[in-house]
Amino acid sequence: MFKLSEIKELIKLVDQTSVHELEIENEGMRLAIRKPGRTEIVNVQTAPLSHTYLPAAPSAHLAPAAAQASHLETKAAAPDNSHLHRIVSPMVGTFYRSPSPDASSFVNIGDKVSDKTVVCILEAMKLMNPLEAEVKGEIVEILVENGQLVEFGQPLFLVKPE
Repeated sequence: MFKLSEIKELIKLVDQTSVHELEIENEGMRLAIRKPGRTEIVNVQTAPLSHTYLPAAPSAHLAPAAAQASHLETKAAAPDNSHLHRIVSPMVGTFYRSPSPDASSFVNIGDKVSDKTVVCILEAMKLMNPLEAEVKGEIVEILVENGQLVEFGQPLFLVKPE
């Protein structure tokens, strides 16, 4: 069984290195950590014992100082969104823009929403949870991709309030 402190340490190590993916199987439990821009625990399940280490994509092999400078430049160039309302995830789950794969999205950039407008569905533990805008305004930006795992408190949409 993995201890929380061990998992936190592994996440920190993956985050600070050029390793893109780490899978560890120990005592019948499997832990997979992947870094697609940020580190997240993807899966913990029963499996046979083995270890897999995959290097990061070539573009991720920046020197730490260069990576930090690049991150700072991106932050400095980002527009000021302080006047915009953020619709954030109330739970950890999978973000879906539409009620089914073949249906149109609940909202798109430029759409007007009211406080009761459903903007997405968050799937958690096989339950589909509709998320309402809770503000009247216009969708300015959608911050996550369809099917993406989102964290508690993670911003999903930016809304220009009316």
